[in-house]
Amino acid sequence: MTTSPHIVVREKLDFGLQGDIPRFWLGGDPFKTRFFDAMSLMFPDGERYFIRCVRDFRDAVTDPGLQQAIKDFIRQEGQHGLIHRQFNASLKAQGIDVDRLEGYTRSFLFGFMRRFLPGKHNLACTAASEHLTAIMAQTFFVPGGAMASSDPRMRALYTWHAMEEMEHKAVAFDVMQKVAKVGYLRRVYTLCEVTLSFNLQVLPYTLIMLKADGFSRAQRLKMLAAGLWWVYGPHGLFTAHLRPYLRYFRPGFHPWQVAQAPWYGLWLETFNRTGDPLVAGQAVAAAAWRAK
Repeated sequence: MTTSPHIVVREKLDFGLQGDIPRFWLGGDPFKTRFFDAMSLMFPDGERYFIRCVRDFRDAVTDPGLQQAIKDFIRQEGQHGLIHRQFNASLKAQGIDVDRLEGYTRSFLFGFMRRFLPGKHNLACTAASEHLTAIMAQTFFVPGGAMASSDPRMRALYTWHAMEEMEHKAVAFDVMQKVAKVGYLRRVYTLCEVTLSFNLQVLPYTLIMLKADGFSRAQRLKMLAAGLWWVYGPHGLFTAHLRPYLRYFRPGFHPWQVAQAPWYGLWLETFNRTGDPLVAGQAVAAAAWRAK
């Protein structure tokens, strides 16, 4: 799919996050699990930041279609923050200092970015972040990808989040281009900025959580070495889809030039038929397994 799908706000979803989700829910691997948990810790305030940055320009939007897209974008992102905050509560029960780590993200986004940088820059960072998350949505569910060995409830959560990211991936970009009139240099610079800042947060958060899990410094360094290869190696979590990432640097780029992940249609049909994100997540996992 290379055209915009309908943005649907899905509320009151139950992923079973209050159940007995394993401490290391991603194939029993501590580093991989905590890497995704670190992203979850960043999501609630990150989503709130995206909402604020787009909302700054909403009053200047005259296109009714874009106005509706902004409204749906805000509601979807609000749901993402809500569900990840529910999961983060389980991390707190494991002994992770969730409040401290979320505070670091909040201070960076709201105490620095929104306080000292102009609205156009923050909006461009939001559009760049949406590009990154849309690419992640494709990466995580390829055959044998990151989610292949995960707990079904967590896989369903990240599948739902990924599919909705693909639905609204162009909203911030369109506001940036059509309303804020952000130029090419700021657009590509902020992608580099967001890429660096994201990794400079998620990796330390991962190590902090591994320390809370009781792993020694030597064990953590060993996990980090293997984990860096898993993330940044030739076929790593992020580097395997370098081509769509680099498309952002094309002068005439638009997010809908990057096709949707092949599992979007299957997930949407299954969810619409059952109303159950767990069943929809399992359908995507089964399809990816058959394609392996």
